Amino acid sequence: MTADTQAYWLFGGVTALLAIFSIIGAVLKARAKSDAQRDVIANLNARTKAWWAMVAVFAAAFVLGTNATLILFAFASFFALREFVTLTPTRPGDHRPLVLSFFALIPIQYALIGNQQYGTFSILIPVYAFLLLPAVAAFAADTEDFLARCAKIQWAIMICIYCISHAPALMLLEIEGYENNALLLFYLVLIVQLSDVLQYVFGKLFGRTKLAPQVSPSKTVEGLVGGGLSATAIGGAMWWITPFTWQQSLAMSFIIVVMGFLGGLTLSAVKRSLGAKDWGVMIEGHGGMLDRMDSVSFAAPVFFHVTRFFFT
Repeated sequence: MTADTQAYWLFGGVTALLAIFSIIGAVLKARAKSDAQRDVIANLNARTKAWWAMVAVFAAAFVLGTNATLILFAFASFFALREFVTLTPTRPGDHRPLVLSFFALIPIQYALIGNQQYGTFSILIPVYAFLLLPAVAAFAADTEDFLARCAKIQWAIMICIYCISHAPALMLLEIEGYENNALLLFYLVLIVQLSDVLQYVFGKLFGRTKLAPQVSPSKTVEGLVGGGLSATAIGGAMWWITPFTWQQSLAMSFIIVVMGFLGGLTLSAVKRSLGAKDWGVMIEGHGGMLDRMDSVSFAAPVFFHVTRFFFT
């Protein structure tokens, strides 16, 4: 099966599943009898709508090629960073580092990926930006909460630019015998989002034991185990669109599920510390861009480097 044929089958299968979910959601919505049922069904329908939009965007990126995908994720980083900064109090002394983050670091990071400069893009932010941005802020001579403010900006660029940029970087890995890395990117995002949805569904159906009620009240042990194992199994079954054997795909999907869960939990803790429920309101029923990319931000760099280490 050629790479294009694999892509058509994959997008066709996902589209068919989304159509089925949309029909089921409409039927359940019409039959809901209580406010609790309506809230759960509304959440599931909102997730389905978000999936429709995501699949449409990925399909367009697949057709338009690598550069379009890099631009897509650069905008995702921009909006995610804007949401992070909006919720995080800043002072005039932070303005120069923030301008550099938005209008220098984002384009440079994605340009380096597009030019396959692995050595530079992998250290640009965790070395040079981490050292230089606080120095730029120091010139403003605003020392109030200086350490905390610098740490917030560093966390923001690490999560919103550096980590997210590893997702499209998958398209540039040179893997022997593997033709279409766009499918590897879709595999990553699909497993992350499936795990999120399935954990929610299993949690609503079987959830009894709260996992971290102060951080994320909806997360349960039963949801994590049931949804995580289901998403891992689906990832193993999707080995045919990856350069992995089914056993390797099973292990890779497990890594994605675990890191995605940790990303969602960690950034939920950050939101709670800031007194916010969502990062933003960009996506109907799902908050902001960072609410959708929180799991990806942890899963993408780990998946990228494991793949690069063992398969290139």
